[in-house]
Amino acid sequence: MPDLHPLLSAFAPIWALTAVGYVVARAGLLGPQAELVLTRFVFHVAMPAALFLMISRTPLGSFANPSMLAFAAGTTVATALGLLAGRLLFRRKRGELAIGAMASGYVNSANLGIPVTMQVIGDASFVGPVVLFQILVVTPAVLTVLDSGAAGRRALLTLPLRNPVLIATALGAVASATGLRLPAELHHSADLLGAAGVPTALVALGMSLHNRPAAEGRSLRAEVGLTVAVKTLVQPLVALIMAGPVLHLPTHQLLTVVLFSALPTAQNVYTYAREYGQGTDLARDTVLWSTLVSMGTLSAIAWTLRPA
Repeated sequence: MPDLHPLLSAFAPIWALTAVGYVVARAGLLGPQAELVLTRFVFHVAMPAALFLMISRTPLGSFANPSMLAFAAGTTVATALGLLAGRLLFRRKRGELAIGAMASGYVNSANLGIPVTMQVIGDASFVGPVVLFQILVVTPAVLTVLDSGAAGRRALLTLPLRNPVLIATALGAVASATGLRLPAELHHSADLLGAAGVPTALVALGMSLHNRPAAEGRSLRAEVGLTVAVKTLVQPLVALIMAGPVLHLPTHQLLTVVLFSALPTAQNVYTYAREYGQGTDLARDTVLWSTLVSMGTLSAIAWTLRPA
């Protein structure tokens, strides 16, 4: 069985920064609006910088391969189940349905994907195609739904011109396709801004734990439990079936696809939920509980599928 310590080391920064956010909120160091301000900083400033650099440095054709087909199948099934559960079982509204679907299938590819796969298989190259797929396909679809339902005051046709995440995505894709690069000084500045996104988002997530309602309804707990089960169990299982019996991928690729599919829900989902005020409790709790549960499921996958 693989050593659990390396996996714990990969998760430790997430828990530490979330705990910092909780302590900061509990002590009232940054005031009552701090969580909202930090989340908006991530959405409007840090995240666009990080996405632009990441996409501009990744070949756009890298996700056109059989491994990505298996990963996309798991993502599609998981998001569809999250959407159906939110609509049929929990009667969620349109924007909340988008967040629930995203929470069910949007993996924490960079923060955890890189350290986990490096520890288990010694290769994190699959993170590029996964990031491209989630940013270029999943994120625009979710943000379009969220933005189109924002109090009916925004024109859907102008969404790409107003949403900083989509603007950065489009510019990054153009830079990748044309080979354009920022001057060194601008590149370094964008890199610094982008690096602030993940820790700030985790601190904001921790602050939200202190600001959460005193009691959660049974319906929310059931929805979170179902969403976490879909994310950590169903999504990697579908990827396993596609990668193994259907596509017959080599053992190394099969393990890589299943590991990435089993990663927990990304904190980006909470950032989007907080920015649009849709499904915030569901996103927050799914990020936290899927991260905790995935420590066990990722270890089990590595033990079961890793070659002797």
